[in-house]
Amino acid sequence: MPLLVMKFGGTSVATLDRIRRAAKRVGREVANGYDVIVIVSAMSGETNKLVGWVGETSPFYDAREYDAVVSSGENVTAGLMALTLQEMDIPARSWQGWQVPIMTTSAHSSARFVDIPNDNINRKFDEGMKVAVVAGFQGVSKEGRITTLGRGGSDTTAVAFAAAFGAERCDIYTDVDGVYTTDPRISPKARKLDRIAFEEMLELASLGAKVLQTRSVELAMRYKVRLRVLSSFEDNNENAGTLVCAEEDIVESKVVSGVAFSRDEAKVTLTQVEDRPGIAAAIFGPLADAGINVDMIVQNISDEGHTDMTFSCPVEQVKRAEKAVNEARDRGEISFAGLVADTDVAKVSVVGIGMRSHAGVAAQMFKALSAERVNIKVITTSEIKISVLIDRKYLELAVQALHDCFELEKAG
Repeated sequence: MPLLVMKFGGTSVATLDRIRRAAKRVGREVANGYDVIVIVSAMSGETNKLVGWVGETSPFYDAREYDAVVSSGENVTAGLMALTLQEMDIPARSWQGWQVPIMTTSAHSSARFVDIPNDNINRKFDEGMKVAVVAGFQGVSKEGRITTLGRGGSDTTAVAFAAAFGAERCDIYTDVDGVYTTDPRISPKARKLDRIAFEEMLELASLGAKVLQTRSVELAMRYKVRLRVLSSFEDNNENAGTLVCAEEDIVESKVVSGVAFSRDEAKVTLTQVEDRPGIAAAIFGPLADAGINVDMIVQNISDEGHTDMTFSCPVEQVKRAEKAVNEARDRGEISFAGLVADTDVAKVSVVGIGMRSHAGVAAQMFKALSAERVNIKVITTSEIKISVLIDRKYLELAVQALHDCFELEKAG
């Protein structure tokens, strides 16, 4: 039988009625001749409740027990989904991570996949099971302990299963009906994309788009898993949603495919840094050790042996970043005069594989922002994206201006 992977997020399984609605979608695919692996998240709000209970019980909790508690939300959903399918006379079984078994690293709350053997599930398919309902977000370490995969782990689970089982496609059901050129809440002209390349989706996800988790897109690109993003709340036909696929599967694309943004950014500048070989490593090594997600980096031209070093990071990590670099200075590893943090900035980015073969995109972008009197603080580029830091109060204006500039409301 051909195989399909279907993933349902927390809002899609938030109530028993929604679980029944999701089960009917699964039933239609079974009727179409598929064996189906369903990956489920915890019911909406459940994981936050479990995390809260752990924090109240033990402020300095054991990470292994944290994973044991937090992973239970997906187990409940998997069991309820399997029961619902059985009531529809569809042979279904629930599977927890250790039963598959989903083998992961031992990094609790941020584990990564090591192996997903398909023998156990395939044997049950051979015996007549039509649907395997697998608890997402979890696995088991070589020590035999339950692990969790971190935020968005169920998306990653779904893609990993599609790769491991050679699925025809991986359908991600969520509360939006696809991937848009930008957030429709910011720009009413935002248009749903029929197709988007893996690389574009990876950039959009990493730059702030919340539709798919970054690791899931990385896996899909590596193993060429065709992803489809669909709404749980609409009746979908075979052409619904957005297909995330290889670049060669897109006949013609616009130069820019989308505008992404991240609202809660900060710009940190170290002034009068001693300019010498290895200084960048001496600064960003301690930041990495402290778990700071550094993004944009700019170093000024050296003047009399000193330079300024600027980088961006999430605003909630500024205090940790300050602590890390000050401790490095106290240890004599780096030297700088001062640290200036601007916590009122946002990052806006344009993304598109068409930028590889078209010149002038940066000039267009900067001209559009200039026309709206939006000042650019930092610029970084890659082959298929351009990102800028701007004052946060201009975020919506900048997104709308760039969406209009590249005429993203029009199909390619």
